[in-house]
Amino acid sequence: MKSKTFLLPLLLVFVFASSCQRTDNQKINDWAIAIHGGAGAMTPDNYTQDEIDGYKVELNAALNIGVTILKDGGSSLDAVEQVVRYLEDCPLFNAGRGAVFTNDGKNELDAAIMFGKDLTAGAVAGVGDIKNPILAARKVMENSPHVLMVGKGASLFALQNGVEIVDSSYFFTDTSYRDLQRSLERDKKMGTVGCVALDIEGNLAAATSTGGMTNKRYGRVGDVPIIGAGTYANNSTCAVSATGHGEFFIRYTVAHDISALMEYKGLSLAKASDEVVQKKLVDVGGEGGIIAVDKWGNVHLSFNSLGMFRGYATENGESKVKIF
Repeated sequence: MKSKTFLLPLLLVFVFASSCQRTDNQKINDWAIAIHGGAGAMTPDNYTQDEIDGYKVELNAALNIGVTILKDGGSSLDAVEQVVRYLEDCPLFNAGRGAVFTNDGKNELDAAIMFGKDLTAGAVAGVGDIKNPILAARKVMENSPHVLMVGKGASLFALQNGVEIVDSSYFFTDTSYRDLQRSLERDKKMGTVGCVALDIEGNLAAATSTGGMTNKRYGRVGDVPIIGAGTYANNSTCAVSATGHGEFFIRYTVAHDISALMEYKGLSLAKASDEVVQKKLVDVGGEGGIIAVDKWGNVHLSFNSLGMFRGYATENGESKVKIF
C-alpha cells in the first residue's frame, strides 16, 4: 500500500450524504447504519485499483455485519460494537491491529461506545495491549461506574472482565512502521474507524476506535474517547462518530454540537452536521468528517477533507460504500 489515511492542509470541501432526509416528523427507516474508516487526503492517485478494491471489500464486510444484526431485530449497541470490532481486526485501518505508531515507536489505542437510550457510555484511552479496545469500552460502560479509563488501569480492568490481552507485537504492521519513519520528518494525522446505528426499537448507538496520529507525542489522547467530541448518541436526536484532527473535534465538541443544534434549534440532521463540519470546523482549519444517523432513520455523512472511507445502509434498501 502506498500510504495510510492521513490529513494534509485543508484544500477542498466535500459533502457526502444519503438521499433520504426527513420532511416531517415520521420515521422513514426502522433501522439504519453508517460506518467510516477515517478521513483525509485520499485521492485515486494515492492508491492502486487493487488497494481501492481491498478497502471496499472490507468496508462492505463490516457494513454487512451491522446490517445482519439490525435486520434480525438486534440492538444498535451490538451492531456498532461488532462492526468496529471487525474494523479493529483489519490491518488496513488505523484502529486495533492496524494502529499507527507513536513518536517513541509504540501503539496507544483509544475507543468509545455510547447508547442513546440512557446516555450511558464507556471509553478507554492510551492502551497498548488490548486486542479490541471497543470491547473494553463496552465493559467500562456496563461493568463499572466510570465512563473513561486509561493506560494500565484500563488494561487491568479489561483483563479482569474477560477482554483479550495481547503482546504489543500484535499491533506491528510494516505499513504503520513505515508511516512512522516518514512522519519523523513530517507529521501525518491519521483517521479512525466508527459506526452509528438505529435499531427497530428506536435506540441509537455510536462506537469509535483509533490508533491516533502517527508520530503523536507521549500521552496524547484525541477526540475518540471523549464523549461529545468524537462519539455521541442520544435517542432524542442522533448518533455521531467522528474522524479527523482530534484537537479541533475536542475543542468544538463536534459530536454533541450536532445533537445540540438538532435539539435546541430544530435543525435537521443534515443541516446540523454540515453547520459544524462544513462551516465551524472549516473556519478554524479543522479537517475531518462525521457519520450520523438520527431517530427518524435519516443518514448523513459529511466531511471537509479530500476523502473519507465510508458507507451506509438503511431498511428501505439503500446501501453504498465510497472512498473519494
